[in-house]
Amino acid sequence: MAATTEQVPVRSRGDGEVLPRRSSFDFVIVGGGPNGLTAAAYLAKWGFSVCVLEARPELGGGAENHEPSPGFSIDPHASYFYGAAAPALSQLELGRYGLRASTVTNFGGCASPDGRGFFGAGNFFHEGKARDPEVLAQIMGVSLDVSKVFVEFMSALEPHMTDFFRSIYWTPPYDEKWGLTRSDLPWAQVLREALPFFDEVMLEWSLCEMMNAMGLPDPFKTGLLVGSWGNGPHPFHKGMAIPGFAVQQLMFYSNCTPVGGMHALAHSIIRCGLAHGARMYVNAPVTEVLVEDGRAVGVRVDDETALEEKTIRANMGVILNTHVKQLPGLVSGSHLSQDFVQRVDDLSLKGGSLFVANMAVSELPQYTSAGRELHGADYPVGMLLHSTEDQMLDLMRDVYSLNTHPTDPDHYQLWLIVHSAHDATRAPDGYGVITMNLQVPPPEDHRDGPDAVNKASGEIMETIYDVIHQYAPNMTRDKFVKTWVNTPQDSEFRNMAFVGGHWWGMRGSEDEWFSRKPLPELARYRTPVESLYLCHQTSYPGGLCLLAVPYNLMHILQEDYEQISSTTPEWWYPSKWHITDAEGGTR
Repeated sequence: MAATTEQVPVRSRGDGEVLPRRSSFDFVIVGGGPNGLTAAAYLAKWGFSVCVLEARPELGGGAENHEPSPGFSIDPHASYFYGAAAPALSQLELGRYGLRASTVTNFGGCASPDGRGFFGAGNFFHEGKARDPEVLAQIMGVSLDVSKVFVEFMSALEPHMTDFFRSIYWTPPYDEKWGLTRSDLPWAQVLREALPFFDEVMLEWSLCEMMNAMGLPDPFKTGLLVGSWGNGPHPFHKGMAIPGFAVQQLMFYSNCTPVGGMHALAHSIIRCGLAHGARMYVNAPVTEVLVEDGRAVGVRVDDETALEEKTIRANMGVILNTHVKQLPGLVSGSHLSQDFVQRVDDLSLKGGSLFVANMAVSELPQYTSAGRELHGADYPVGMLLHSTEDQMLDLMRDVYSLNTHPTDPDHYQLWLIVHSAHDATRAPDGYGVITMNLQVPPPEDHRDGPDAVNKASGEIMETIYDVIHQYAPNMTRDKFVKTWVNTPQDSEFRNMAFVGGHWWGMRGSEDEWFSRKPLPELARYRTPVESLYLCHQTSYPGGLCLLAVPYNLMHILQEDYEQISSTTPEWWYPSKWHITDAEGGTR
């Protein structure tokens, strides 16, 4: 759909920079992170005029990449691509626009202080030998009876895995007012079809309860629990078993990352949007969403921006790729009720934040629990150190109850990710890069103040070096060539949408999940202002570069705009589980 403006004039500034001038687009998107960029690419390819306004000097948001030293490529925020089931990969033809996958043949493992270790082989269940309960019992360190249960469960679910993923992440949530039961949820429908032993009690479980019911022990059990905690769904909150289990399987079944780093994903989306006519501007912070007669009609950018036009009109809608807590500050006047504003303010950030360190090393860790030297295809790209449930509970107590970063080395539960083991673009020959994640409180919650983790980062890193050495004795201090730290406060500074240093946006509990995320009236991406939408990691499903939120948003836009529903292109296919508002009976 072409914009209603005439030929775009240009103006030359005194410094020679040529600034395009265009005051009207069909859609204006505030924020150039993965979700905003993907929404722009979808709408532009659909045929609508789109403008993306990004406050920072670069596009990409959490899918950022940095070269702090020549030859070393690091990801300060998102460090793994989970979106193998994303419809956007084919719908937007991202491979055509430069996205290349670096295959992970051995995703990871878990190790506990007593030397016990679990080592997968990518999605180890894809290997024929893993279907033998006796072999799998040895791989996982479980009894034969437990292994048989796990083989039965995975064998039944595997043929339905893509549907399982899409039923959770790539379909819009129901409207809570519809009053649907848990058994009506899309993933309940998939599990009921896939599992002959499905019981609805599984929908009530926490992930920990699900792992206990399967009889899974440490270190494998805690590896799954910590992985879920770090990716959003809290492993001890009721109702989160299925989303928590699914996010683990997303990692196993994706088994790849973009060649060169997460920015390669963002760049492919940018190229797609630009190829279809989207306009994108950086250094363009939006200060206000313009509302007329209860409808969003455009935005104003900061007076200091280089854009000649400070008011940019939206003929159809405005899409916010910004944190939900920033919504009240962008919509002025009486357009939002005080009750709504208060509930947005009350949304909890107590999900923990991530202290991220990227370490350049002269050799990769060799873990003693492996019982052999790991290299090549055998090298575990992901490794959890201190993989016991007790150590996880100790760390959670530090973060949630004591509101401090861990000080006892036994509480340092570390996720190490080593993409340089399979992606030669990440480090020069003879070197590697290890990305490390550690849970700490959000800056606003830390008992010693918002800069406490920054002040303690040197001490934290010394403990991290010691813990790595405990599990990999070859990693003496001299093997760490250079370290780059990104604390939650640093994340807030680097990316204004990372409120609380969060990349997943908020607490991953049942009361802020699915049809309640981030608030019930926002879960289907609409806001109280007509034609103003929220498309951000705080939207459902939240966090992760899944390309899910914009795909789900397109379903809602189809319902709201006849111009979209009447021009559905052949390349688009909706979720089979989507229920329209008309079908749900609320509009």
